[in-house]
Amino acid sequence: MKAVYMSEPGGPEVLEVREVEAPAPGPGEVLIDVVAAGLNRADVQQRRGFYPPPPGASEIPGLEVSGRISGFGPGVTKAFSLGDKVVALLAGGGYAQKVAVPAEQVLRVPDGVDLVTAAALPEVAATVYSNLVMTAQLQAGETVLIHGATGGIGTLAIQLAKAWGAKVATTAGSDEKVSTAKAFLGADIAINYREEDFPESLRRQNGGKGADVILDVVGAKYLAQNVDALADYGRLVVIGLQGGTRGELDLGQLLKKRAAVVATALRPRPVAEKGAIMNAVREAVWPLVSDGRIRPLVAKTFPLDQVRAAHRYFDTGEHVGKILLLM
Repeated sequence: MKAVYMSEPGGPEVLEVREVEAPAPGPGEVLIDVVAAGLNRADVQQRRGFYPPPPGASEIPGLEVSGRISGFGPGVTKAFSLGDKVVALLAGGGYAQKVAVPAEQVLRVPDGVDLVTAAALPEVAATVYSNLVMTAQLQAGETVLIHGATGGIGTLAIQLAKAWGAKVATTAGSDEKVSTAKAFLGADIAINYREEDFPESLRRQNGGKGADVILDVVGAKYLAQNVDALADYGRLVVIGLQGGTRGELDLGQLLKKRAAVVATALRPRPVAEKGAIMNAVREAVWPLVSDGRIRPLVAKTFPLDQVRAAHRYFDTGEHVGKILLLM
């Protein structure tokens, strides 16, 4: 089969498509003939040498795929059949024509979504739901601030939060993306972070109140501003480190607000935890996808042999929604 490897850390030019032996499903695993794989920030960080795979995971990048089940390892107890159209959450291995994955991390494609587009769903749906709902306990009527409006995480997070009954504020880096966030994605408040101080702008547009929940992909660079932007009893959930790993935290401000800062990562979690998250996604998110309240957004697709071009496009930051590799 064809799969993508990295010759060394670096830019898109280090990505190589190789012919390698296909994986065999181990105990409790299913084998999937991959149709499409989603690109994620974690793949870029792995390519750059900053985010190695967890112990035991494939060195092939790729955290989410769609495809058809083509085999079973011993001991699979979930009710799947050969040929089922599925999506899978991975610790690695998605940039390949076949992948073996624990059955707990596999879901059937939701109704109304084609098999290619479905590859845009598993990693972002699991990330967004587990952090906004399972960790931050977002409630209807609360205000949520979502950074990175037009990326894969942002586009789905805005839609999920709206469907959940929250008031949604978001940040983006251009007036065009601000307009997209409001007109196309349904955000109530959209802030150009290059032109405005987002905590001040949020309070001005939200009746003087900050955010009950913040979903942050930036990290250290936004830490002080995020704490400033929190409402009393607010919850800041950090899921990315695009802006660095070390920041100064004003504990006095945090104590005054009775607020919390939580950091989570999905990729290194044990199979049982990922399985619980995927089950929750099936029960809570898939119906919202099937009835159209959440639309998976695909910015562009690339053939596997053009993986370097796909990463170059990702690095521009111009996309709205997900970038997919087609097998």
